[in-house]
Amino acid sequence: MSSKKTIPHSEASTRFNKDVERVNWHDETLWFVREKRDRSAHQIPDWELLRETASQIKNNVLSNIHDYLVEFETNAQKNGIIVHWAADSKEHNEIVHSIMAKNNVKQMVKSKSMLTEECHLNDYLAEKGIEVIDSDLGEFIVQLRKEPPSHIVLPAIHLKKEDVSETFHEHLGTEKGNFNPQYLTESARQTLRDTFLTRKVALTGVNFAVAETGEFVVCTNEGNADMGAHLADVHIACMGFEKLIPQRKHLGVFLRLLARSATGQPITTFSSHFKKPREGQEMHIVIVDNGRSTQLGREDFRNSLKCIRCGACMNTCPVYRRSGGHSYHNAVAGPIGSILAPNLDMSKNADLPFASTLCGSCTNVCPVKIDIHDQLYKWRQVLVKEGHTPAAKTVAMKTMATVLANPTIFNIAGKSGRFVMKNIPAMVNNKMNKWYDQREMPAVPEESFREWYKKNSRESKAKDNE
Repeated sequence: MSSKKTIPHSEASTRFNKDVERVNWHDETLWFVREKRDRSAHQIPDWELLRETASQIKNNVLSNIHDYLVEFETNAQKNGIIVHWAADSKEHNEIVHSIMAKNNVKQMVKSKSMLTEECHLNDYLAEKGIEVIDSDLGEFIVQLRKEPPSHIVLPAIHLKKEDVSETFHEHLGTEKGNFNPQYLTESARQTLRDTFLTRKVALTGVNFAVAETGEFVVCTNEGNADMGAHLADVHIACMGFEKLIPQRKHLGVFLRLLARSATGQPITTFSSHFKKPREGQEMHIVIVDNGRSTQLGREDFRNSLKCIRCGACMNTCPVYRRSGGHSYHNAVAGPIGSILAPNLDMSKNADLPFASTLCGSCTNVCPVKIDIHDQLYKWRQVLVKEGHTPAAKTVAMKTMATVLANPTIFNIAGKSGRFVMKNIPAMVNNKMNKWYDQREMPAVPEESFREWYKKNSRESKAKDNE
């Protein structure tokens, strides 16, 4: 597990916002991806029917997860896959390490897996003396920089080509100052080619696991998961139990939704089915809980387990786009991460549900119709009731509740506030008031709306009586 101190979202986003040019670029780039999603979705007449169908399939899965898990295990074992069960991240990491140790292997090639990020697998294996190379290009870049991914689909979206050039020059010996994307990509390709050919163990994530057939599907655009899995003697696949779908025919629904929602593509370049190991190969699948059962039992939040990790909610979120993925101090950032993370650790992630405008755009684009903004609002209520909000904020909210509940106090407070803002503005417009960090002091009204309304109502009535 990572031992780094958690930096609150507000503080981390403030750091990100110091580079205004990068923030604007990050915002515009992700909105461009969101626009691609919209164009792609509008090309399908039955898009909303697809979303509703996917949502209902996932409802069925969550309501019958116990049966589907047993069905999947039975069929996977018939296919020759070794099935492991992990209650939490510790067990998951230990299982993966035990497979490596059993095969006397000290090196692994890994394709993108947000579950392993959630479980901090790379750090755990590094402590055991095992080298892990992430083969997804974005993941490879951030791994060289010793950074976590900032997006679940676009891991290095916070970096520009100039950043990548500097990183590759430092670690791969590429030409200094060469920012050409084709040159940089080819450099990574040549480096990773040797990795694929020499690693005996490959680890992949799982996009979908089919209970009916005992197979699992991995979706990539680079083919790195296929290269690793097909060349390795041991293939380990890791999945949260919510990745199950009942039947193979349901894949058609989710594959049409996934890539369009993620990047605006009709379908991922590679949608690879793994049903059984080839002759002489070991194939393992590790099915992980790690708090998912708890989330399943939370009526208000269980729908978050429908997530297919497309990242559409991140691409549309005005807060994520202008605060960066690293400000969420969690493997899954953005709106969906903000409703998943508190389930794992309320105290550590209490700030995340408040990193939202509750505009509802995340809910509107979610391909499986997760009520994300509603859950953000509900998490706020839970966190306040459980005492996980800062003491100063709690006192401020209780004070405000008292003021708003009493008309007399409300009127006095309003008059006092206007007097202070007009005559002693420094008491309000100072460094202690975060609201005014990036805002100008508004013009102070001469009267409240209530006073204006009463006065104008009297004048109107007087005119009517004339």
